[in-house]
Amino acid sequence: MNLEHLLLSEYSVTPLDLEKAKSYQQRFGGRLEKLLVNMGSLAEEALPDLYCNLLSLEKLDDEFELSDSYQLPAWTAELDVELLFRHAWLPLQDEQPFTFATPDPLDWEINQYLVSKEAEAKLFISSKEHLESVIGAWKAQSQTQSEELLNDSEEDRLRELASEAPTVNLLNSLFSKGVKYRASDLHIEPVAGRYRVRFRVDGVLRDDGVLPSSLSLPVISRIKILSNMDIAEKRRPQDGKIETKIANTELDIRVSVLPVNKGESVVLRFLRKDAIKYDMDVLGISADIRRNIEKDLKTTAGVILLTGPTGSGKTTSLYTFLNELNTDGVKIITLEDPVEYQLEGINQVQVNADIGFDFAAGLRSIVRQDPDIIMLGEIRDSETARIAMQSALTGHLVFSTVHTNDAPGAYTRLIDLGVEEFLLNAAVVAVMAQRLVRKVCPECAVTDDAEHSHLNLKELSHRFNITEPEFLRAVGCDHCAGTGYKGRMSIMEYLPCDDSIRKLPKDGYFVPAAREHNRQLGNRTLLEDGLLKASQGLTTIEEVMRVCA
Repeated sequence: MNLEHLLLSEYSVTPLDLEKAKSYQQRFGGRLEKLLVNMGSLAEEALPDLYCNLLSLEKLDDEFELSDSYQLPAWTAELDVELLFRHAWLPLQDEQPFTFATPDPLDWEINQYLVSKEAEAKLFISSKEHLESVIGAWKAQSQTQSEELLNDSEEDRLRELASEAPTVNLLNSLFSKGVKYRASDLHIEPVAGRYRVRFRVDGVLRDDGVLPSSLSLPVISRIKILSNMDIAEKRRPQDGKIETKIANTELDIRVSVLPVNKGESVVLRFLRKDAIKYDMDVLGISADIRRNIEKDLKTTAGVILLTGPTGSGKTTSLYTFLNELNTDGVKIITLEDPVEYQLEGINQVQVNADIGFDFAAGLRSIVRQDPDIIMLGEIRDSETARIAMQSALTGHLVFSTVHTNDAPGAYTRLIDLGVEEFLLNAAVVAVMAQRLVRKVCPECAVTDDAEHSHLNLKELSHRFNITEPEFLRAVGCDHCAGTGYKGRMSIMEYLPCDDSIRKLPKDGYFVPAAREHNRQLGNRTLLEDGLLKASQGLTTIEEVMRVCA
């Protein structure tokens, strides 16, 4: 008996509804019985019985597997159990392999998967609700057992698995990919029962598939072992560090493990000692802004601030400035959280909040060390801000960062932290806002013929004497892994603390007034500096808008 005849004769589907469903199927695809369920012409509860009649399969009673006694059969070791569970296919406790209970024996994805395994399955029909109940109970029980075992004897087994060749090779392969992609971070995170792998390349996350189910826990355990973490601890965040050498590249890897709803999220930050060059040319700073910065670096006292979000290159820029000043005649001390790169000839100090050695305490100690130049990783609180300003007034050149969107916003942020206005006016030399944009790949970029009239590019070209702008569009090729971009450079907004800025009241009107004054000086906003670089063919308008919009 075919499906249509069965629907009409046994399940009270009307000929009119059947014709409607068939018409929809011809236009848009889909399975006939599912379309009828969506139309309300067929009860979903009738589907198990329908499949039994259609395919001559046996229906199992919903009591066939007690939720609290189900065990996963040993023959599923080579199968993607999470895939089966997502489709409510339950491997049965049977000596014969590939025996399943399913609510939908016609599931195309599962059937294709079993074909790829060259498996001939034996199927029984059961309701979706019951199967999902059994699967949910088994997962909850397995989670509890896993945690209990991990606290006792299973820890030794986990260490064994973490040291076996498949685990070691897989993790080394991920590290090698990170070096090959020039990635700054590797993310391993649980998604839909699997562990997804992503690399952050030039500031953008790139998907790299999933870990094999059988190796997910061993890989995470190996990461914990290498970074001196507690592999049995799954309830608290942990931090660690791995030092290794991959493809003749020395890597310092900062590791962070965070418990999330369904597993642990692992982020590894790659710090390549050979990848960072603290050189103004490498930063890609525009020539006029560079001249202003070089003039500021010649001052002997004051505060120079960089603003921007996390990952905008502030620390790299500060290291570059320090590298310019690092001579035998000066003493430089930095206070960082953490110290990411070692700079030869510079005293670098790492804060440790656990023992009360925070930025404020560290800064009080630093000023007793007779430094000429001080770098603070970040101004986070009022005490640190006040000491930094006072240090500048007592003859020190101080570099630091604050989290604001643009350069004028740094003043209002410091006022909010409790710094007196007279201290700001007396101490601050200049503020720079910074972002990183991806450089367009020279191998595959093509001319961008779009108008972009909303950006007023003609006015920008006139202001900065751009006679022949060369706007490019990213395409993607083998050289850039299909992204259209390769490498990054900085875009900056430079705001000097001149007499006009000092005279402006640091109130609610300060930010727009400071922007207008900076414009009159001929300086650019972040967006304008990005568009200027786009007009020079260094990046694209789309990339600038992604970062600055």
